[in-house]
Amino acid sequence: MTSAATRAVERTAPPDRPGRKRDSYLDNVKFLVIALVPTGHALVPTLAADSARAMYLFIYTFHMPLFVVISGYLSRSFWNSNAKTNKLVDTFVVPYVIVEVGYAALRFALGQKWSLTIIDPAWLNWYLLALLFWRLSAPVWKRMKHPVPVAIAIYLVAGFSQISGDFSMDRFFGLMPFFVIGLMLRPEHFDLLDRRLAKLLGVATLLGAAAVAVYLAPRAPLGPFYFKESYQDLELSWWAGLLLRGGLLVCSLAMCLAVLALVPRRETWFTDLGTRTLYCYLLHGVVVLVAKDQGWLAAPCCSARSAR
Repeated sequence: MTSAATRAVERTAPPDRPGRKRDSYLDNVKFLVIALVPTGHALVPTLAADSARAMYLFIYTFHMPLFVVISGYLSRSFWNSNAKTNKLVDTFVVPYVIVEVGYAALRFALGQKWSLTIIDPAWLNWYLLALLFWRLSAPVWKRMKHPVPVAIAIYLVAGFSQISGDFSMDRFFGLMPFFVIGLMLRPEHFDLLDRRLAKLLGVATLLGAAAVAVYLAPRAPLGPFYFKESYQDLELSWWAGLLLRGGLLVCSLAMCLAVLALVPRRETWFTDLGTRTLYCYLLHGVVVLVAKDQGWLAAPCCSARSAR
């Protein structure tokens, strides 16, 4: 078996199988990305300051797109496995319902009216539902001749419609290209990023992105960086909306590649933490929900509802 094939087997192997080794590199990437989620939320109360707003824009340009890219890469084996497809109910639907009920109970405990709408995911729970539908769509993308251009075209056209958040359809279309790109990636693509030139370009890309974020901070709206708003919601003309969505896609992908080039590939102190990213993602929402209820995340330039 070739080394590339061996890596592919290791990267798609379930973590609980004896004799199989997890990929430290991917776990390192997942840890970095998930650490940025609470970091972004923690910045909300300080968004009146241009420095905090610049950091917020910098993080939101790539952290969820990269998380979705990795999710797509790790979904490659789902398209032709009936067993894994059948397990989607246990993996996503059951946790989704549990988290929805948990958030509803927490809101009720905080003195809010009891409300439970399964079709409208509560805040962070949108990711579980979106990933469920992305994985169900994997067979379509894998059999398509040019999946990435088609996904990008759908992503751009979706901006013309005011897609609701029911069943996470707004994020499903808004982040679709990143999932499809991840689905098409192979281990050798990551190997190309493990070169000196790629790392130097990665540093230059992130420094350039930081400079752009500092420049845009006083004037850029936050809406586009949530990858769900329509052109009408953003008060843009059709051509400006297309340019903005297209430009944001390019910038996000460039930053994703830069981060992938710079993340260490060896096992580190945080590698094991990267195996538990979904728990961190969902459970830290309890802390943030309490903080929002107490007004700790109120900011004059950004409502608590939009800081998602």
